[in-house]
Amino acid sequence: MKRRAFLTLLGAGAAAWPLAARAQAMPVIGFLHPSSPDPYRLRAFRQGLKETGVVEGENAAIERRWRPNWCSGVSR
Repeated sequence: MKRRAFLTLLGAGAAAWPLAARAQAMPVIGFLHPSSPDPYRLRAFRQGLKETGVVEGENAAIERRWRPNWCSGVSR
């Protein structure tokens, strides 16, 4: 009987392993802006996130992307 209980426990642990690993993944927040990198905008973005309880590196990661000439090709 002990062997059966051990195998059941071992199987349950193996099945729960991917769920535990996925739960520890840090969410990623994207920051896409059409101008060149501007430290003031990024600082304001981080401050806004911080006011809602999101801190970069602690409970979320921020991916930054810049497209400096993106708006120049848009017809008006």
